[in-house]
Amino acid sequence: MVAHTASQTYLSTRGGSYGLPFEEVVLKGLASDGGLFIPEEIPALPSDWASTWKDLSFAELAYNVLSLYISPSEIPPQDLKDIIHRSYSTFRAPEITPLVALNEKKNLHLLELFHGPTFAFKDVALQFLGNLFEYFLVRRNKGKTGHERHHLTVIGATSGDTGSAAIYGLRGKKDVSVFILHPKGRVSPIQEAQMTTVLDANVHNLAVEGTFDDCQDTVKALFADEDINKTHKLAAVNSINWARILAQTTYYFHAYFSLTRSRKWKSSVSKVRFVVPTGNFGDVLAGYFAKKMGLPIDKLVVATNENDILDRFWRSGHYEQQAVHGREAGSGLPEDGAQAHEEGVRETLSPAMDILVSSNFERLLWFLAYQVYGKGSTEEHRTTAGEKVRGWLNDLKSKGGFGVDKAILQAAKADFESERVSDKETVEIIKAFYTTATPAATNGASNGTNGTTYKGGYILDPHSAVGIAASLRSISRFPSPDIHHISLATAHPAKFASAVDLALRDEKGFTFDTILPEQFVGLEKMEKRVTSVRRGEGLAGMRSIIREEVEKELEAR
Repeated sequence: MVAHTASQTYLSTRGGSYGLPFEEVVLKGLASDGGLFIPEEIPALPSDWASTWKDLSFAELAYNVLSLYISPSEIPPQDLKDIIHRSYSTFRAPEITPLVALNEKKNLHLLELFHGPTFAFKDVALQFLGNLFEYFLVRRNKGKTGHERHHLTVIGATSGDTGSAAIYGLRGKKDVSVFILHPKGRVSPIQEAQMTTVLDANVHNLAVEGTFDDCQDTVKALFADEDINKTHKLAAVNSINWARILAQTTYYFHAYFSLTRSRKWKSSVSKVRFVVPTGNFGDVLAGYFAKKMGLPIDKLVVATNENDILDRFWRSGHYEQQAVHGREAGSGLPEDGAQAHEEGVRETLSPAMDILVSSNFERLLWFLAYQVYGKGSTEEHRTTAGEKVRGWLNDLKSKGGFGVDKAILQAAKADFESERVSDKETVEIIKAFYTTATPAATNGASNGTNGTTYKGGYILDPHSAVGIAASLRSISRFPSPDIHHISLATAHPAKFASAVDLALRDEKGFTFDTILPEQFVGLEKMEKRVTSVRRGEGLAGMRSIIREEVEKELEAR
């Protein structure tokens, strides 16, 4: 058996677990001490990576990157290649995540991440994760029958896109039940329909009264609940699951190599910045791992909407939930899942980013603490980092926030910058790129997905528009012709049609049909299956729902 390297074994950010294999980390999702799993070491790229990887396909790049984190003793090379192939054969674009030019003069590029089954970036990770679950379960259940079989109960919370991507990745999979919690009335109609029209017996949609943060807190409480864990093998599908972060790392490499093949790239002087619209910090964290592995990223720019806890951290060193109440919280569109409420989240035109607490930020905090604090051995450094993270997260829970030392903030600024983008700016950006000819549109490249270009203009969804607004600010600060900006497009505009319509309704020739892919036609009229969960049912109520539904599945098997 081939030994695991340090980058192929995992620990908890809160110090309670060490030396775990990849399979256990994927199937558990969340550590028993409440922490998140990270590799014990970030691997360095091979010395010849720049020359030997530059012409590889997306799937080939994925294999090379993922192999650094997955021991062949756990997943043999050919098996891993097969999992990757199955995961990305469902994408409409041959390049999987194509890079397109939005403004050649400003070296502004868009990384289209919405060519998967549910038209959102999360397909890149969740198609892979679904196939990973299946692979591990088939192996564990070989020769077993009935209740001897390992049955996985997958639980996730969604602000819209994670849910449908998880469901499409897990629907019909044997020995898997999937429960997706979404805030009732606070996801867009298209997102809700994508989830609730999937009628496979192993798929369970739960519409929860409250916010996404309430859903996410419930998921974390279930993983920490001894009662449910005694009877059910829980697995995470949110970006708290390490496999999701790992899978997303690939498209940073793919985008970089695509950029280096463009005519304006000068290998000796050109630099690249990635701009990432983010709420839960998972997407941009994947870029951090790519950068630390050795991908030459100049900066990662965190782009937030008006829920700006991350932006405030990079500006002040304080990570605090500052509640916004009453009328001020109501600028989003109910039609796209945004509703004013008083739990502290400001509802915006980019509702998938309307999150108070960014779960994956904990992973970055561990690496910052490991870098800044601790003396002595590697084990002592890890212990100190875990203690620091545990203290910060306890303060967040008990006091609503925490501050970090100047050294931690400086370490964070070495790799990241941040921008906060308002709803008004979001609308202006959508309008500006629709009415301005862009290379991506005038070249007629749809990359297999309709609805993003029209008469020479490019149609952005509101989340992608947040990224573009942040990109333009970064460009204004660093106007050098040698700096390229790649902004991540996280969703197709049809998923947030009301926000797009708000921006473009007065533009000549624009109609909703302009952005509607054929896969969405009639979706909202299809049969749905969803269970409503009242606010007062709490953890006990959620536990009962899960047990009852899983038992029904097992009896019918």
